[in-house]
Amino acid sequence: MKCPQCGSDGDRVLDSRPVQEGAAVRRRRECSSCRQRYTTYEYIERTPLMVTKRDGRREPFDRDKLLSGIMLAVRKRPVARPVVEELVSSVESSLAESGRIEVTSETIGEMVLDRLAGIDPVAYIRFASVYRHFENLEQFVKEMENMKKGSTRAAGEGTEN
Repeated sequence: MKCPQCGSDGDRVLDSRPVQEGAAVRRRRECSSCRQRYTTYEYIERTPLMVTKRDGRREPFDRDKLLSGIMLAVRKRPVARPVVEELVSSVESSLAESGRIEVTSETIGEMVLDRLAGIDPVAYIRFASVYRHFENLEQFVKEMENMKKGSTRAAGEGTEN
């Protein structure tokens, strides 16, 4: 680590401690040349998660985009924002834990639907109607019937687009 005062690359670590709930390490250092003390932070460098869209485009995962899509589904429903933020965090954590660097938008959509089903059935249907591109009333009815049966994963299959 180069000293910000003299530019020397010799230093010693005086103190290290975890910060940001263990997501980073704070190190107090002292320059071997000029004795200047300074603080550095060490973070894990994460490779950004890429999302492959249905049309083949690839774009970086955007937490805010996912959050706003779910917020539209729960609009005027008795679902508090912290519940939605926890849902998004849960999806984001599952994706990070999977270790994958690329995921399909379909995978993310199914993860959201699995979680929304237990939170609010109306929000689930709203999200599914956009995500699965419902084109007619029969698709809505079929989705609701599958939800009642507890089978939400295959609900969008078997319909013509």
